[in-house]
Amino acid sequence: MTFSPEAGNLVKISTGVFWSIAYLLIIRRGFKDRTFGMPLVAACANISWELIFSFIHPHNPPQLYIDITWFLLDLLIVYQVLRYGPRSFDDLLPKGSFYAAFAVTLALSFAITLGITIEFKDWIGGYSAFGMNLIMSILFVVMLRRRNDLAGQSLYIAVAKWTGTLLVSVYFCVQVSSSFLMVTLYVAIFFFDALYTCMLYAKYRELGLSPWRRV
Repeated sequence: MTFSPEAGNLVKISTGVFWSIAYLLIIRRGFKDRTFGMPLVAACANISWELIFSFIHPHNPPQLYIDITWFLLDLLIVYQVLRYGPRSFDDLLPKGSFYAAFAVTLALSFAITLGITIEFKDWIGGYSAFGMNLIMSILFVVMLRRRNDLAGQSLYIAVAKWTGTLLVSVYFCVQVSSSFLMVTLYVAIFFFDALYTCMLYAKYRELGLSPWRRV
């Protein structure tokens, strides 16, 4: 079974919508809680991928329009990381070194993503996209554990990310690659997205809050 071009584009657009919703909610929650809602490494990897596949090795439409939209939204997410990040890393980084650490992380993220693209001739960005997606899924779990509260997070963000990634995972598995490596990435991302969603729900219950009333 394969997707028709029309069905494939529908999946891409649906994925773009769910991930855009997740980004918008991360931005909204970040400004309301005066923090950042996407882990630093994930934010650097995300904006690097979108920069590369929007402007350096651009995808074909409609994916190109989705990439550019994500890139613009990620600029706001990165702004939140830079604005609220320093006080969140006081216990991990030497005083005054946050911005240098961010710059190094961003440079490495860009170089590694571009390197994977060129080395494997992965012009659609599948290996780097799912690789960084797995890192992001794990880091959301780590962020929740480290903060031990709901700052910058909501169940709507978790569900939007989980749904968008599941859709594109199914599409890639059927249409692009069902190799052992890629299937491992699809399954691992699904597991950590499910784990994060369940942990987030449990934190709501622990705090006596309604999971669906905090957007």
